[in-house]
Amino acid sequence: MALAVALSRGLDGLNAPPVTVEVHLANGLPALTLVGLPDVEVREARDRVRAAIVNSGFEFPGKRITVNLAPADLPKESGRFDLPIALGILAASGQIPAAKLAAYEFAGELSLSGELRPVRGALAMALHAAGDGKIFILPQASACEAALIGQQNILGASSLLAVCAHLAEQTHLLPPPAVDREISEIFPDLADVRGQTQARRVLEIAAAGQHSLLMLGPPGAGKSMLAARLPGLMPPLNEAAARASAAVLSLVGEFRPARYGQRMFRSPHHTASAVALVGGGNPPRPGEISLAHQGILFLDELTEFDRKVLETLREPLESGRVHIARAARHAEFPAEFQLVAAMNPCPCGYHGSSQKPCRCTPEQVARYRGKLSGPFVDRIDLVIEVPALPTEALSGKAAGESSASVRQRVTHAWATQQSRQNKANARLSTREIDATCQPDAAGAALLQQAAQRLGLSARAWHRILKVARTIADLADSADIGAAHVAEAIQYRRFARD
Repeated sequence: MALAVALSRGLDGLNAPPVTVEVHLANGLPALTLVGLPDVEVREARDRVRAAIVNSGFEFPGKRITVNLAPADLPKESGRFDLPIALGILAASGQIPAAKLAAYEFAGELSLSGELRPVRGALAMALHAAGDGKIFILPQASACEAALIGQQNILGASSLLAVCAHLAEQTHLLPPPAVDREISEIFPDLADVRGQTQARRVLEIAAAGQHSLLMLGPPGAGKSMLAARLPGLMPPLNEAAARASAAVLSLVGEFRPARYGQRMFRSPHHTASAVALVGGGNPPRPGEISLAHQGILFLDELTEFDRKVLETLREPLESGRVHIARAARHAEFPAEFQLVAAMNPCPCGYHGSSQKPCRCTPEQVARYRGKLSGPFVDRIDLVIEVPALPTEALSGKAAGESSASVRQRVTHAWATQQSRQNKANARLSTREIDATCQPDAAGAALLQQAAQRLGLSARAWHRILKVARTIADLADSADIGAAHVAEAIQYRRFARD
């Protein structure tokens, strides 16, 4: 009898708990049994591992092989355990030194030829493995991703044979090479937008304070065009935010090392389900709101989304996190996204337009806008109408301010917020609002008057103060004046007539 132990990592939401891969060889009919709550992908490792071992020039033991993935109560998914299972079998059969395995952790999917393929969640696994003092061996592509956390204990391998040669000290695996990050502008320039002076102003405020934004306007007014330019107005992510965003993307295999530190812009189709938007499944996977963590979630044709789907966004908009509960699994994912939405003012799209008559009745308009519940709209900081451009504005070249120019002001306002409260204004708590967002006497009187006339809720009151704080930061003003409050109130209107 022979026993070998290899170490690996599982995935449980954003956590990566350690998994011990125990391999036992015994006399009996040749068989390979996997225990420890493996799913279908893990059970299929039997055939991949057998072929990879043989095609790498080793001998597959003709014995009864039992592989235990501990702890037994943690579900195991994906092909990440192929590599530690293969190494455990080779160590238990004496083909590689078993004592060497204790200094390493392994994760990697094997092809039938023995080549290593990348796995999901490499960055999340590396973040949790960083403090255990062991060397983490991953497929080459996954190692480049995991190395972004700045640790020196990551090694990349191209094949099972290369890992075995390293353990036998015949050759040595090398740390992954540094990844060149994209430094060119990947988002379109705001200078391409013609006209829309007020919309440009609101876009700058949204970028500076990370405020949610809803744009109403007829088809072709430029709502989607404006939204696509918002990421280009915002400063790069700091290291902590970049890691958090990359870790979530890594869970679904969408992280690209060259894009590290850049904000995500997610734009799901209006047919997306609640699970696709919020997350779910078994095991739980992050949805669009988590994939947009520290970035922007753009919902075009907002009223075409199912109302129940939109209502699921209410809690994450407030808390910045989403908790997914299933019968046997629970997972929590970060969801500090900036919501940007666009919609038509009515079913035909031309309500209030001076260029084309609206064919909708008042009841149809009210029913159309009523698809958005009051509590949902109340959580949106900025609401603006984007009118259709006159014909003369469409001719000639665009002469608007560029994204780079606006980004300078936004970056300055962002730095002011970080030095004052270490977070964006949109993320301020009630106590922080009381400490940093109090207007002067004239501004307070104006806000009080607006609250009485417009019937503002407590949430709307606080959001006006946060927007006014951002407007003051853009003006480089330490105090919030009546002009700042008045402009913030202007962006809270959502007429239903």
